[in-house]
Amino acid sequence: MEITAIGKEHYSNISRIYKEGIETGHATFETTAPAWEDWDKSKLKHSRFAAVVDGIIVGWAALSAVSDRCVYGGVAEVSIYVTNSHKGKGVGKTLMAKLIEESEAYGIWMLQSGMFPENEATVALHQRYGFRIVGFREKIGKQGDTWRDTIIMERRSKTIGIN
Repeated sequence: MEITAIGKEHYSNISRIYKEGIETGHATFETTAPAWEDWDKSKLKHSRFAAVVDGIIVGWAALSAVSDRCVYGGVAEVSIYVTNSHKGKGVGKTLMAKLIEESEAYGIWMLQSGMFPENEATVALHQRYGFRIVGFREKIGKQGDTWRDTIIMERRSKTIGIN
């Protein structure tokens, strides 16, 4: 598996994988993948990676700022998506390890992630990398006609910021 920085030329595959996540009903509240320009604006310029196997993008990871306020400059939100055909093959683990390493190189001291509790693989992946559950939001948003709960997980860097 090769890890490469995401550029515009990768976005058709990034979007395809994101759409697979949307279709599961357990990955995001979003109903469509954004255009490249919107996706690009919503993610930090560093810490965005694609996992490539045999020349095919099989997963991606990126960070988003949690706030425009300067006091939260060291806090970022995690997005990790793996194509259905490569789930359970270590792609998520490889991307998460790289994301943590790169985020710390850029001074990110806290990573957070919101997810549906039913997405057990995502919860387990985050726990494996030191994320802990810090919150539960009951009926925080609607997915179609159904109110959904989310959990919030966070990971504090062991090398950046106050520990």
